[in-house]
Amino acid sequence: MRRYSVVIPIYNRPDEIKELLESLTKQTYRNFDVVVVEDGSSIKCEEIVNSFKEQLDISYYFKENTGQGFSRNYGYERSKGDYFIVFDSDCIIPPNYFEELEKALNEKFLDAYGGPDKSHPSFTDVQKAISYSMTSLFTTGGIRGNKKSVGVFHPRSFNMGISRRVFEKTSGYIITRMGEDIEFSIRIINSGFKSGLVENAFVYHKRRTNFGHFFKQLHFFGRARINIYRFFPSELKPIHFMPAAFTLFCAFTILSAIFSSSVFFICSGFLLLYSLLILIDSTVKNKSLKIGFLSIAAVFTQLTGYGIGFLTELKRELFKEKK
Repeated sequence: MRRYSVVIPIYNRPDEIKELLESLTKQTYRNFDVVVVEDGSSIKCEEIVNSFKEQLDISYYFKENTGQGFSRNYGYERSKGDYFIVFDSDCIIPPNYFEELEKALNEKFLDAYGGPDKSHPSFTDVQKAISYSMTSLFTTGGIRGNKKSVGVFHPRSFNMGISRRVFEKTSGYIITRMGEDIEFSIRIINSGFKSGLVENAFVYHKRRTNFGHFFKQLHFFGRARINIYRFFPSELKPIHFMPAAFTLFCAFTILSAIFSSSVFFICSGFLLLYSLLILIDSTVKNKSLKIGFLSIAAVFTQLTGYGIGFLTELKRELFKEKK
């Protein structure tokens, strides 16, 4: 039986980690320990972590704030297992997660893996709409949880695992925020390690609870993609420009109302058709018309947030090169 170590970096979110730890106590596969790394929080979760000491093999560490990437490295260095797993603190883990992961790695070993995320029945309608937006094939979010994605699968750190050997060879994260997980995944693959998706090792990911926070998160993701370009220029693909193109198209549609009603009618027709597809797809998948309409708002928030962040950071990069 493979020994796993779960590393959880956390910053000012004690309520979230309680739900995560509760879900870990219900695992059918028990050969794992948990390392909680408090990243300089002003609202500590030590008391909550200690309340699970009789149910889990768990350790708590408090350190100065250095960001999530370096906090994961800190946790890796103190882990006991053969295989390290990272979860975001806003995840809930299904009871058979480790059982499914162990089965998958025994059938086809991966040096690094990532798993998809899904919406939990207890989530609010807004959270379910955001989850739909981030995982739907009608948006860029469907790429990372899709086994048929083009190219090698790049794990994301909300639900990601690496072997001890990967950490020893790569030394973990070299940037702590702004695309740190993408950079790490690329470097793992470039080092010759095998990476892939474990489809049944999914988590319930809460993400953000309102569209304002969701927009800020995706704006940061868009900036992060340009930051990855600074490390690996060849990793900036045409697909990464799609949210920016969508954002510019939306802006053009609004402006067209001023100078050409026919152009506005055509452009708004495309956006209306796109919205209708999202409405139908989300309504069927979530069995809720309300979530279907909220999903339209979530998709537009996701794409424009990412697009504006992408264009903002791209402008900085181009201006820097020109200067």
